[in-house]
Amino acid sequence: MAADTSVKINNDLAGVDRLKLALHKSMPSVKPSKISETPIAGLYEVIIGSQVVYMSADARYMIEGDLYDFRTQTNVSENAKSGIRLSAINTLDEKEMLIYKPEKVDHTITVVTDIDCPYCRRLHNEIPQYMENNIQVRYIFMPLKGSSDMKKTISVWCADDPQNALNIAKAGGEVEEKTCDNPIKKHLKLARTLGVRGTPAILLEDGTLLPGYVPVNKLVGELER
Repeated sequence: MAADTSVKINNDLAGVDRLKLALHKSMPSVKPSKISETPIAGLYEVIIGSQVVYMSADARYMIEGDLYDFRTQTNVSENAKSGIRLSAINTLDEKEMLIYKPEKVDHTITVVTDIDCPYCRRLHNEIPQYMENNIQVRYIFMPLKGSSDMKKTISVWCADDPQNALNIAKAGGEVEEKTCDNPIKKHLKLARTLGVRGTPAILLEDGTLLPGYVPVNKLVGELER
């Protein structure tokens, strides 16, 4: 019979404390930022970097994937993921975003965009409607089509008037090629941290991530609920 190699932990400790101690002993390189109880007895939510997993109190069992409550029709994991996304986006200064700002800001959305993707262009065409509804649009870029896309994106960022350059590029026009210090690689890294796999992707103020294009009237309703 194989020897029992599991970590021996005091069962009198509260579940969260037991799991912290078990992780420290069995996986000392793992540094969770938060451990909390879930609606399921004996199962704990563990945030490690940008990842959310679920573990038993003795750190023996781990589950990857979202936790759903079918009675309430909610994704239990979403609260944790929203917090991770907000923390990630706050690492980027607004000076490192391209922003369309109305005179009065009631809401802010952050859009991960690519210059040439059709639905990104469709969203961009609605910028005037976002301004009319007092919604600030902050762009971060995720050029997906190789070096030419990266060059075009950097040229937009480095233009004398980046907003006008983006308007031209989104309409299919040519932008003068330019280079300068830019945050585009930082944008790409952030988009991956947010879990974005395609553009556009819309991050709401509460950390909710909406993958894909959402019509402006529908998004206004979502923000004002």
